[in-house]
Amino acid sequence: MRQLHPEAIAAIQSKALFSKAEEQLLSKVGSTSQPTLETFQDLLHRHPDAFYLARTAKALQAHWQLMKQYYLLEDQTVQPLPKGDQVLNFSDAEDLIDDSKLKDMRDEVLEHELTVADRRQKREIRQLEQELHKWQVLVDSITGMSSPDFDNQTLAVLRGRMVRYLMRSREITLGRATKDNQIDVDLSLEGPAWKISRKQGVIKLKNNGDFFIANEGRRPIYIDGRPVLCGSKWRLSNNSVVEIASLRFVFLINQDLIALIRAEAAKIMPQ
Repeated sequence: MRQLHPEAIAAIQSKALFSKAEEQLLSKVGSTSQPTLETFQDLLHRHPDAFYLARTAKALQAHWQLMKQYYLLEDQTVQPLPKGDQVLNFSDAEDLIDDSKLKDMRDEVLEHELTVADRRQKREIRQLEQELHKWQVLVDSITGMSSPDFDNQTLAVLRGRMVRYLMRSREITLGRATKDNQIDVDLSLEGPAWKISRKQGVIKLKNNGDFFIANEGRRPIYIDGRPVLCGSKWRLSNNSVVEIASLRFVFLINQDLIALIRAEAAKIMPQ
């Protein structure tokens, strides 16, 4: 402490708290009087033992003004509340508020944003409704309760470990969907598909009831362990195992529906 600069020592000592004895002497200075620095300097001279040695007349004046502000001088009294008035707490005051009289401030910017968002959502809903008839493949999550039976619209099922793809048109595309590339069967729903081409292949149903898969991607497609290279195609049978970049699927054919298609095709063919 002694090694500090005198101004630094004075700054530290000026922050010392006032004792009760000091505040008692200061409280005797009248609130209606106009004390000067000489008044407080005289107070220091008359009570050297009561005040801290670092006190100055200016420090005493500042603290006296603070005591006067909070009605702590001897000649000051706190004005009592008028009789009959009850001090309300926050809950009581809240109950007295008339909600109908509160002004509802309109936020035009927020209303505009909500209107734009509402229009965008309605536009997206209409777009989805228009595309319902274009859906060629439905994806169902595989659970223990899912039924293996086909309905009268499903030609075949490409069943994976996580999802199953329902083929409901004669031709579907397989691959990896991106923002700019929409396909029928998004293989990324089954698992990691970063090695799969955006358009990996096409499964097509011929008029005679046979299914063929054509590889249009860079990586080979394995059918029951046999590689199908880019530009090649292979016939799919019931329970064929289709492997694309470590993702495995089982191709299941709706035998009853395919039998009806073959019967109709036989009627159309010339005898």
